[in-house]
Amino acid sequence: MEISFSPERIIETTAPVNTRGSTDRTVRRIAPLEEALAGDLSFLRDGKRIDDLANCSASVLLVPADCPVEPGLNQLFLYCEDPSVALTRLCSVIERDVRPRPEPGIHPSAVIGRGCRVPDSVAVGPHCVIGDRVSLGENTVLEARVCLGPGVVLGDDCRLLPGVVVMDGCRLGDRVTLHPGVVVGADGFGYESGPEGHAKIPQVGGVVVGDDVEIGAGSTVDRARFSDTVIGEGTKIDNLVQIGHNVRVGRHCILCAQVGIAGSTELEDFVVLGGQVGVAGHIRLGRGAQAGAQSGISRNIQAGNTVFGSPALPLLLRQKIFVLQQRLPDLFRRVDKIEADLEKAFENPPRDG
Repeated sequence: MEISFSPERIIETTAPVNTRGSTDRTVRRIAPLEEALAGDLSFLRDGKRIDDLANCSASVLLVPADCPVEPGLNQLFLYCEDPSVALTRLCSVIERDVRPRPEPGIHPSAVIGRGCRVPDSVAVGPHCVIGDRVSLGENTVLEARVCLGPGVVLGDDCRLLPGVVVMDGCRLGDRVTLHPGVVVGADGFGYESGPEGHAKIPQVGGVVVGDDVEIGAGSTVDRARFSDTVIGEGTKIDNLVQIGHNVRVGRHCILCAQVGIAGSTELEDFVVLGGQVGVAGHIRLGRGAQAGAQSGISRNIQAGNTVFGSPALPLLLRQKIFVLQQRLPDLFRRVDKIEADLEKAFENPPRDG
């Protein structure tokens, strides 16, 4: 991603507590310490890699406020309370520059149904399809090929990126971001199995997504069998996540890549699930519960507990089991030796006197 930032603009944006050195170069790229060249910006999160600064050629560096290293020739150090937060501020400005909000208006190739609410502040991109009775909030953006089913309701300041599908009757709050390929409101996976096969169970519920939710590319949120599948406000969902029917996700949860949650499970507020965690149906994860990557959860987790592994166990117990597993080969060797010694002893019993 090409950028063009003067040192003065970077200082204004990142608001460092102190600066040292100077550079006359315009920053064209953000790069990690080990790859950064003259004309790049890099950053040091903390003191763990402080030795790498001596070999870094970046023109501008965001460093911790207590960093003892001095800048080199034609190099500017910006001392920040939190370099990662400062970089986030800068990246937010870059994003606005390189991915500006589309101008309001409806592209001529878009198809809009009957009885829709489309405010003048809304931007509807090429080849969008909007069903009947859809309501769009102020300043909402639909990028290319977004499809909204009948009766969909979107709040203010939403942004739906290319290829998003929101099926009939689903409702999104304010400031919701759906990344490319997200599907909200596809049928939940429900069948009644019998001797003649699998009869589909109609999925007649909906999906409700709260304010400030972000859902990553290729993720799916199934509609409920009845009532609603719910995603609480402030929750952030990574790419390729599957949320089953009638799941209720609380506020400010974090669901990392390839998480799968089976139907009718409830996540209370601030739950964190690592990558590829699988959660069985009809269970509850308490407030603040956490699960490490690739955990398999089949029973309730109490509030604040951390689990890991498959089947998921309390973190400390799982760590102890892991340590003991490493000792199993040696344990089996010892058992084999004991058995061999016993057999030899029975074959050759000691003689009296």
